[in-house]
Amino acid sequence: MGFLIRLAGKDLKDTEFYLQIAAENIIEGKIIAFPTNSVYGIGGDPQNLDVVERIFEIKFRDRSKGLLLLVSDFEEASKIVEFNEVAKKLADKYWPGQLTLILKRKEPNIIPLEVSAHQDTLGLRVPENKIILKILRILKEKEYLGGLIGTSANYSGEPPSISGDEVVKKLLSPIDLIIDGGKSKSKTPTTIIDCTTQELKFLRIGKISKEEINDYLSSFQ
Repeated sequence: MGFLIRLAGKDLKDTEFYLQIAAENIIEGKIIAFPTNSVYGIGGDPQNLDVVERIFEIKFRDRSKGLLLLVSDFEEASKIVEFNEVAKKLADKYWPGQLTLILKRKEPNIIPLEVSAHQDTLGLRVPENKIILKILRILKEKEYLGGLIGTSANYSGEPPSISGDEVVKKLLSPIDLIIDGGKSKSKTPTTIIDCTTQELKFLRIGKISKEEINDYLSSFQ
């Protein structure tokens, strides 16, 4: 049965001990659930194939659908994907934030192909939620990849969880550690953009609108 840590309402400096535990759990190959500024996520070490397989099983997720990654910063993202000029501009503006970018994998790559459903792309973002962002930075400080799988905490096809208590009710048994940061600030998921083609492909419109993205990019023309 999973272990629950309640951090809602606590100052980040008072949670350091618990966030260190969460980072150690990831390093040990465990699955954690965590808050983001949209919905709750579950994840683990994206370099660990056993972890990748467990997450697919927990979510009953089709293996033909890849898993998104959360990374601590642009530097860590640059270790695993290729940034074109447009993607750099978007990352500079919206990271940390609510924008997920689909980019070409670097080759060779430390992330197994199973994570991206054997596609030559990876989807990733730098989250703005202070709890999960701090965990990612702790991983980087420990000289591990400052990244983890960050997929929504729900069974595939069902509504995402918006609180730690919802994760407990839905997914408690298969999750090793649940970090309860209170209710999500928004139920709206992230915007996802495919940056691998000359013309941007908006795969999902979330918190950031297509109009806002286009207006921002047009300012460089």
